[in-house]
Amino acid sequence: MIGDREKGVALFREIYGDKAADGLVGAIENENKFGVECIRWSTDFNFGSVWPREALERKLRSCAVLGMMIALRQYDEIKYHTKMGTKNGLSKAEIQEILYSSVPYCGIPASNTARAAMEEAFAEMEQSKSS
Repeated sequence: MIGDREKGVALFREIYGDKAADGLVGAIENENKFGVECIRWSTDFNFGSVWPREALERKLRSCAVLGMMIALRQYDEIKYHTKMGTKNGLSKAEIQEILYSSVPYCGIPASNTARAAMEEAFAEMEQSKSS
């Protein structure tokens, strides 16, 4: 194991809730799931080893990760990390400023991808509040 699964699942549960965390645990335990090691590594390393590090508060780590995901044009990851960023203390206005900062450094196409992903994430968060 390359990280701490227990810490990873606990952090994932805190950010994404019980239903998503239970689904994650089910996927990790399913030996026949295609790509199960990728799920395990992400849980153990990303959530279990990197995110719990204390040198950066989670809000700042969210800023850094969002910037990297924008640069890489990772639509789904931008959505996930927009939601995670709000759980880690980023306001919608701060996330918008991260988006604006990406324009000169990542370019308009990458920023447009990010804007669409962020808008979708905010819409999903609003929808889940009202249901």
